[in-house]
Amino acid sequence: MLIFNDMKNHKIIEITKKCPSIIKNFLLATVIGLNACGDWLDVVPEGIATLDMAFTTKTQALKYLGTCYSYMPKNGGGSDPALLGSDEIWTRNTPHIRLRFSVTGLNISEGMQNAANPLLPRWSSLYQGLRVCNTFLENIQNVPDLMPFERDLWTAEVLVLKAYYHFCLVQMYGPVPLIRENLPIDVDVSTVKVEREPVDDCFSYIVELIDQAVRMNILDSEVISPESELGRITKPVALTLKAKILVTAASPLFNGNNDQVTLKNRDGKPLFNATEDSDKWRIALEACKEAIEACHDARLALYRYTTTGISFSPTIMTDLSLREAFCGRWNSDIIWANTQMIATPGDGGMIFMSTPKLFPDKTYAWSSGQVCAYFAVPVKIAQMFHTSHGVPLEEDNTRDVRNLYHLRTATADDALYIRSGRTTIDMHFGREPRFYSWVGFDGGVWFGADVRTETNISNLRWLAMKANEIDGNQGQGNWSGYIPKKHVPWEAQLTADNRVDATSYAWPILRMSDLYLLYAEAINEYEGPKGANSKELFDYIDMVRDRAGLQGVKFSWDNFTNKRGHYDEKHNMREIIQRERMIELAFEGQRFWDVRRWKIAPEIYKTSLEGWNMLVSSLEYSDEEANRIFYTPQLLLKQEFGIRDYFWPIRTSDIDINPNLVQNIGW
Repeated sequence: MLIFNDMKNHKIIEITKKCPSIIKNFLLATVIGLNACGDWLDVVPEGIATLDMAFTTKTQALKYLGTCYSYMPKNGGGSDPALLGSDEIWTRNTPHIRLRFSVTGLNISEGMQNAANPLLPRWSSLYQGLRVCNTFLENIQNVPDLMPFERDLWTAEVLVLKAYYHFCLVQMYGPVPLIRENLPIDVDVSTVKVEREPVDDCFSYIVELIDQAVRMNILDSEVISPESELGRITKPVALTLKAKILVTAASPLFNGNNDQVTLKNRDGKPLFNATEDSDKWRIALEACKEAIEACHDARLALYRYTTTGISFSPTIMTDLSLREAFCGRWNSDIIWANTQMIATPGDGGMIFMSTPKLFPDKTYAWSSGQVCAYFAVPVKIAQMFHTSHGVPLEEDNTRDVRNLYHLRTATADDALYIRSGRTTIDMHFGREPRFYSWVGFDGGVWFGADVRTETNISNLRWLAMKANEIDGNQGQGNWSGYIPKKHVPWEAQLTADNRVDATSYAWPILRMSDLYLLYAEAINEYEGPKGANSKELFDYIDMVRDRAGLQGVKFSWDNFTNKRGHYDEKHNMREIIQRERMIELAFEGQRFWDVRRWKIAPEIYKTSLEGWNMLVSSLEYSDEEANRIFYTPQLLLKQEFGIRDYFWPIRTSDIDINPNLVQNIGW
């Protein structure tokens, strides 16, 4: 039961009874059971619980704390605009797909956003969440059986939640009204009609909320271990969130954005500062460093897979480290995850949507059924990953980019990445481990739980994606020839009834590799690659690369490109860091927000989304001809992105109700 404070009746109103048991047991009680639901508040005879009842006992207050958490944006699902609204995952908007997953995000990707009925808005839900948080903060002192340390701890958690909800609003809408406290029920109507506050003031208030929580010195400095409390806010969560917020505030979208200078309130107050403030990067740098220290104190680190009596080669060990870092449940890489948003193998879950057939025997034709790898990765994203030398394909001096689409047959030397004897294209050879770990492709090996040893490499699963083959789409499955393998735990298997058997996991919000790359970015933007912190700049980006099986930035660029020392210039290093983030955080919903805060979205989206010719059958042509036709790019979507697309429109009816709200530019 989600609840919000109705200021007119001063009641707690039930708005839905579809609550996960996670929240019932304390927000995120377990990342496994999501089906049971129950009422949180004892209900008075009229069916409505009074506000006073919510804070009469510790038990009731704990339920209300869970309600504060329940408004966390549901990233990693159909309501997340960053999944299908970007350019790294695509699917067809068909009734067959819509039965399983909301594809509204595709409409954002296709430029169909509008002000009358905005797509995937979060304005109302986040402001409801802020009202609930304020109600909690105003009443938590009234709980008689609550220990002082519990009161302080819960208060600190809600302060951070309040900061997070404001930040999510700013990410989407830019400058927003700040909800510092709930208004009294008898307030003058003119006071209710709030206006947007300058974006710098928004960030200052958000950061102060987190600082206030941290200064209470009550947030747990360690990773919470009882599964019933996983996902609660700790000191590492608070400080990492602060670091990310400050990096965002220092980024071009919010720092000296001349495109937004005409956005002003009715009284003429500008909402953006057109002058860039480089000191914001210094502040962000210091926040990242503090967050890293807190995470290290809590024994958080880049995750590396360790075996339990199973002998794997370094290649497979790297593969498992990379796959588990994102979808392994509560490993050392994950700082914060939303346990209300679970990636599941069930019909329509994130695991399900990215899982291919996974049959080891590829000798028979495609069969109908549930699992079809509905999510597709465009060709341009597959090309984005580095070569095995740790540099972009277009920069590697050992490659001829003119040959990327040329046919090539894999040999036994390729067998842990590409099926020996399978013909694919040159672009799939000699790529970095993250490509093979996180992207499924025709002929690509898909290491899984049914293979506990590599002694017989011929038993390794692999993808066969032509129309007559087991992973072909037959008009309703994958449409690009690439799959976001990153979403699927390596132990996932298909059951006899063609369904996925895999362990669910909470969708990560903050990870260590994300924080390390934010730190490297802040150092480069503040002082460049030759400043006082240059060693840490390269150390932290190289730690991420090392886990991915790559040499450091300097070694790679000096030895495998014709641009020795390319990283010595600030703008070049910026491009290196940005590409590293887009690779490391691929398919996690981070790219959507990053390309916006960097103000490079028009450049990124101008490259059309393409896939391979997925309707080609090897039964109709010779193998060589089928491969040639299969690897012919097909247009999936031509994207457009303008200045107005950087921020969501405020719903027109909301502006009609409150004329003090000014609309975002272009809407």
